[in-house]
Amino acid sequence: MQKNLANWDRLLRIVIGTAIIVVALYYQSWWALLGLALVLNGVTGRCGGYALFGFSTAKACDTKAGSEKPD
Repeated sequence: MQKNLANWDRLLRIVIGTAIIVVALYYQSWWALLGLALVLNGVTGRCGGYALFGFSTAKACDTKAGSEKPD
């Protein structure tokens, strides 16, 4: 499976997800599940919503050996 989240997107999801989990656990709320989903997306580098709509913030890696054209 190809990653569709850039590093900045992953870090942001982990930070926001962790904050949601902390607040939700303090208030004993089910919102912690949303935070957990964000943290999992950040750790794995994949977002199901992005994949569903064909969106990606990750840079495409098209620099395979032999595919570069000389100047």
